[in-house]
Parts: sequence; structure tokens; C-alpha cells
Amino acid sequence: MKPEEFYTTLEAQGYPLTDHQKDQFALYFTRLVEWNEKINLTAIVNENEVYLKHFYDSLAPILKGWLTNEPIRLLDIGAGAGFPSLPMKILFPELEVTIIDSLNKRIQFLTTLAQELDLTRVHFYHGRAEDFAQNRDFRAQFDVVTARAVARMQILLELTIPFLEVNGKLIALKASNAEDELTQAKNALTSLFAKVIENIDYPLPNGDPRTLTIVEKKKETPNKYPRKAGIPNKRPL
Repeated sequence: MKPEEFYTTLEAQGYPLTDHQKDQFALYFTRLVEWNEKINLTAIVNENEVYLKHFYDSLAPILKGWLTNEPIRLLDIGAGAGFPSLPMKILFPELEVTIIDSLNKRIQFLTTLAQELDLTRVHFYHGRAEDFAQNRDFRAQFDVVTARAVARMQILLELTIPFLEVNGKLIALKASNAEDELTQAKNALTSLFAKVIENIDYPLPNGDPRTLTIVEKKKETPNKYPRKAGIPNKRPL
């Protein structure tokens, strides 16, 4: 997907980009490639593939109607090079975005990138989701949590649901059908008082399969979740 195709595809779906937004995406690509030579951010560095498999792919929560351009509090867990939250922030500037990532070098990249892109109301924190989710300043403080290719659903739920307010949504972006993962996650959904409200299979413009899973938090999360760092991965619910 060439940058021009990215623009026209978004415009055809009702999201025309301003020149400033186009410049932001262009600079994002440039800095991504530059920093990727110093730290491992992505295996995808070809411009057309970055615009398709990172930028366009990250916008799925918006394109599928699950986010609007308003100042909701969005947390992105394990965002890596800023996906999916920063492309969404460029398209919807009103979002208030917080990113937690376990690698400090990635946080350094994101902090520098956000300054260069002139993004406001973005916050970056280095650490483990399990630790932050037990912090009162973060626990049950967000309207939406996003996670893109972070972990299997039964693990991901424990790492994300505690951050949400009651009725808040987890939006999980995955590269393939999530039905099997959701079957394995039934106990985690029950333990965390969460419910799957939509599971959307769709193709990228090149035909690659993608899945968007929306999970709603129905009640307060029991205090024992999430368990200590590393345990959710070793012993999934």
C-alpha cells in the first residue's frame, strides 16, 4: 500500500487526512526506520508494507466503528513501536493515549517520536502491565485498552481487564481468527467478569486475514488479578 493508496483508502471510508496528518505519518515512517537500525522495533521496514501492515492495520478499531474522535482515555499495552495507538492518535487527535511497554529503549523512541510528531495528551511508561495494574493511578482508570499481537487471549485478558473501568472495552487486534483462543479463554473471562461482545474477521486490502475482538468489563476485577509479573504467562487462567 503506497502512501497515496493509504490516503485514498481512508478518504473512501470517510476519514480524509489533512496535509499535517500526512506529514505525521511520513515522519513516523522515517523515524521508525532510523531507530530500527539501533533497536529492534519491527521486522517490517519497506514503506508500502509499513503503511499497510502497521499504519492501516492499526486503524481497525476506528474503521470498524469502535472508536470516535473524543477525549477518551485509551491505554495501549505492549505497543512496541506505537501500534496501534499512535496511528489512531494521528487520525483522532482528541484521544488521550497512555502506553506501557516493558522495554525502556522503546519508551525512549516513543517519547522522542511523540515530540517530533507534535502529539499532545500522550503518556509513556516503562514497566510490566502486571505491576501497573495494581497501581491505583492506573487500575480501573481507562475507557479502552488496546493490544495488538501481544499474547494469547487467556493471558491478554488478565493483563488488560484490570485497567478498565466497569463497562470499558478491550480491543484486541490479531492476525488470525481468534475463535480457538476465545474457547481457551472462557475461564479467564469468567474469573475477570468480562464478556466478548463482538469478534470481527476481516481482510486487509491485500487480502491478509485479521481479527478484531471486543471484550467488555462487566464488574470490578477481583484484587488478586493480575497476578505477579510472569505468572499469567506461565499459568494462564
